[in-house]
Amino acid sequence: MIKLMLRLKSCPSSISELEPFVANLTEQHNVSNDLFPNILISLTEAVNNAILHGNCSDTSKQVNIKTIVNGKGLFVEVLDEGCGFCHESLPDPTHVDHIETCGGRGVFLIKQLADKVEFSDNGACVKMFFKF
Repeated sequence: MIKLMLRLKSCPSSISELEPFVANLTEQHNVSNDLFPNILISLTEAVNNAILHGNCSDTSKQVNIKTIVNGKGLFVEVLDEGCGFCHESLPDPTHVDHIETCGGRGVFLIKQLADKVEFSDNGACVKMFFKF
């Protein structure tokens, strides 16, 4: 079991650190190229939500990313310092009333791209699993 961590400041420019992090992670562990976009998009959405909504872009707060790679797949955890949210009460972005709304698709995308998604710490932590 191999663990990698990344700690980011809560500012939108921190998002630029994710692609090289995921590229390194997938290259080191010979992860299928087909999984790379799913991991990158899911992680980007989770971190963006943590920065903007969880930590309210407060640069004194951080977003912590933990990854664990084992024979079954990749576990990714994104934890912010905010008070959380109720993921079950988010509006369905595919509903006709929300289809033209700007934003509000991050959690939906994560759930579509990851093999398993869990929320904990009142929603301040999202755990994603990508099967190899």
